[in-house]
Amino acid sequence: MSEQAGSAGKPFLYVVVCAAGVAADVGELITAAQERDWEVGVIATPVAMGGFFDTAAVEARTGRPIRSAWRRPGDPRPFPPPDAVVVAPATFNTVNKWAAGMADTLALATLCEACGLGVPVAVLPCVANALTAHPAYRESLIRLRGMGVRFGEPYAGEAGEDGGRPAFAWERALDLLDGR
Repeated sequence: MSEQAGSAGKPFLYVVVCAAGVAADVGELITAAQERDWEVGVIATPVAMGGFFDTAAVEARTGRPIRSAWRRPGDPRPFPPPDAVVVAPATFNTVNKWAAGMADTLALATLCEACGLGVPVAVLPCVANALTAHPAYRESLIRLRGMGVRFGEPYAGEAGEDGGRPAFAWERALDLLDGR
């Protein structure tokens, strides 16, 4: 597939998907973004590609291949440059590696590059409460916020008193991009 501009001049949103159970519902974010007039391309961590979400449904919804591996030199770019990036769900591992400047996957390299280019980035963490207390995670949030990254509240997916789990706030990422 050759490099494509967003159709009809629409802004282009990269959605970076990490390996967390809530990733199964990433279609909700894609639909919400499309309803807000974004073109969407999905980049997934290699582990997320291993059954955390329905890749065929996501490709059908976006009309584009999911990216997870680097392209070879000379291969065309399947996505245009991003106007914004959403990382949802963002795992403990991804947040910490990103803050440390590690770029050992396409997803991480994309996030590091987006920050370097000044592309707006919104993040919805999906991190267990015990891990949000880890010093490395807290330091990573400080570093990334200092780089202009916008964060929603962490989602641990833990059952409440009634036994139900709170919904993952997919649209919150888009609100963060809008400055709300």
